[in-house]
Amino acid sequence: MAHFAKLGTGNIVERVEVVSNDIATTEQAGVDFLNNLYKSRDVWKQTSYNNNIRKNFAGIGFTYDQTRDAFIPPKPYPSWILNENTCRWKAPVDYPETYTQNLTDEQGNPAKDRYYWNENKVNWELI
Repeated sequence: MAHFAKLGTGNIVERVEVVSNDIATTEQAGVDFLNNLYKSRDVWKQTSYNNNIRKNFAGIGFTYDQTRDAFIPPKPYPSWILNENTCRWKAPVDYPETYTQNLTDEQGNPAKDRYYWNENKVNWELI
C-alpha cells in the first residue's frame, strides 16, 4: 500500500491516506487518484512507513520541507536542534545512560534510569 500526505497551509500535513499499489503505480498516479476521489486539487506527497522516501513517515502536524524533500515532525521544545541527516529533532544534551534507580526490565535485567526533558534547565532530569 502507498501512503500520501495531504499538505495544507505552510506545507503542514493535514491527513494521511492509503492508496492501493495497483492504483499508485507512480506518485503522480496516487496524487491524481486522490484529487479525483475528493474532487479537489490538493497538494499530496507520498510518504513511507519504512522511511524510504522523505526521511520520515508523515503524520498530522508534520511539516513538508521542500528543500530537504522531507517530512519533519513538530519541534518538541524550543532548544532542540534538527538533525539534518534524519530530519528529526534532537535534544542539545544527550540522553543520559545511567543505572542509579535500580530498575529492571520484564526479564529482570538492569534497565536504564528514566528521564524527562526540563526545558527551563535545558537538561534531562530523573523521573
